[in-house]
Amino acid sequence: MCEYVSNHKSGIILRRYANDISKELFRKLIHLCAAFIPLSLKYFYAPVLVLLSVVLIFYIIAEFLRYKGYSVPLISVITQTAARKRDENKFVLGPVTLTLGIILTALFFDYKSASVGIYALALGDGLASLVGKIFGRTILSFTKGKTVEGSLACFSAIFVSCFLVTKNASTSLIIALIGMFIELLPLKDFDNFFIPIVLAFVMQYLLP
Repeated sequence: MCEYVSNHKSGIILRRYANDISKELFRKLIHLCAAFIPLSLKYFYAPVLVLLSVVLIFYIIAEFLRYKGYSVPLISVITQTAARKRDENKFVLGPVTLTLGIILTALFFDYKSASVGIYALALGDGLASLVGKIFGRTILSFTKGKTVEGSLACFSAIFVSCFLVTKNASTSLIIALIGMFIELLPLKDFDNFFIPIVLAFVMQYLLP
């Protein structure tokens, strides 16, 4: 009987873990798709910004309706598939901060700086959570569950993506360190907003 209970509990834990991982994979796939935006902005700047703005407005309206109990085709399914446990019965803010962060970064910074910021969001922040969730073993104090493994993945992804844009190792190192620090802060969904804007600002105004 005890063995049955133990196996049953283990099965529940494994199913929950698998569900968490599947949600994280889906959520970060959306993050990673943002890596296509800098190239799109280079050739279709205005149409991409208009499209992102329309998507943002549509999502806000649809998510508000879902929050009020109405089922919205596609949006409700995406939200339920990607939502974290902390987002249950709440307005899911992540897509709003993600899209708004990208739009403002593209609007207020030059192409190279905006690209650095958006790539950092898409790849650095995207991989940090995924690697931390799957491979993370060493929890960092005062970060609400962030891991060394996730932070190293964030640093590496930002460094590589920044270097590919700037061809400057020292600049890439500084950007990667700042990006990793922001990702470590307990900002919840607002890291989507601050990472691209702060890094683009540093790139454009504070670095040679």
